[in-house]
Amino acid sequence: MASHGISDRVAIIGMSCTNFVEHWDKGLDDLIIEASNECFTSAGVAKDDVDAYWLGTAQGGMSGITLARPLQLIGKPVTRVENYCATGSEALRQACYGVASGAYDVAMAVGVEKTKDSGFQGLNAVPPPNDGTGRTLTAAAMFSMVAPAYGRRYGVDADTMRQAMAHIASKNHHNGARNPRAQFRKEVSTETILRSPKVAGDLGVFDCAGVADGAAAAIVCRADQAARFTDTPLYVKALSFVAGNGSGLTDPAYDYTTFPEITACAADAYAQAGVVDPATEIAMAEVHDCFTITELVLMEDLGFCPRGAAWRQVLDGRFDLDGALPVNSDGGLKSFGHPVGASGLRMMFEAWLQLRGEAPADRQIAGITQRARPLALTHNLGGYPGEMVSFVSILGPHVG
Repeated sequence: MASHGISDRVAIIGMSCTNFVEHWDKGLDDLIIEASNECFTSAGVAKDDVDAYWLGTAQGGMSGITLARPLQLIGKPVTRVENYCATGSEALRQACYGVASGAYDVAMAVGVEKTKDSGFQGLNAVPPPNDGTGRTLTAAAMFSMVAPAYGRRYGVDADTMRQAMAHIASKNHHNGARNPRAQFRKEVSTETILRSPKVAGDLGVFDCAGVADGAAAAIVCRADQAARFTDTPLYVKALSFVAGNGSGLTDPAYDYTTFPEITACAADAYAQAGVVDPATEIAMAEVHDCFTITELVLMEDLGFCPRGAAWRQVLDGRFDLDGALPVNSDGGLKSFGHPVGASGLRMMFEAWLQLRGEAPADRQIAGITQRARPLALTHNLGGYPGEMVSFVSILGPHVG
């Protein structure tokens, strides 16, 4: 049975996000304090007004003390969660369900990572395998198999695939250049992207997401209490999570052109939110563009376009900032960066800005606040093709 959902029962009343960069001068505690204090201010609450906390971090700490110590919380429940690169989204999901259950009136989710201090470019397995059985393929190698598989299935030649992937990278750098919090703030031409050194298969340097330090946070309450805190809350329409069982790696029929966990997760989220046609009903999307080919396939898995059509719609500009369905208006993982525990909440922060009309003027999506039912979708994944976890949220500024 799919989730019954908690549509319009929980509201986001405050959000924050630090810069995503290599924070040479800040430690994990500094980032936690910065994001939390900004979030308290955003919601107009003090830390003691929050009934319960959820901390999302992949490698920053092993218990709720990781958050309670720097914030000097006294007598508060703090739960540390981890779910691969969807860790920040998992923290918010649990905070929302804690409020929706009636257990708490106000809850807070904080996501944080000091990835650049780890010595690893991205997620490190904990504990590191040392018996010779650990995976020897990198994330780039795993996702690099998607592009040629997609091209073969849908009859798209390699050069056209590279053009579509380069367009995604250029689009996200264009958006990130207009984002003061982004790790990479320069536009990059498709020509430069196409000439970049290869990392794995057809994936070049500019096809891969940035690795950054950073933190983000959200405070939620019961929807019927939101007006006590803000005139412009965001209401949670759907929260869906699916954990794959890894069978794609052993299934001869799996062809690397789709991510089944994401299609299932999206279908559940749309059912919760009452979305029938995501291609027209979703006003903006923040998706997990760990690699450019990932974003391309996501356009189909999330139902934004028919199977085999994403490459063409990408090249036609449908998902550009001024397109019919802007995707990654803040630059995405590609340009904003990817501190693992914070990324899911960073996506929500962009929805918070856009749906309230508070994004920078040169990045604000035209007409989004005038739509009758503006809906934002955020999508987070963790893992690899064939074995991944997937999260999808749908948020809106109005009840109903």
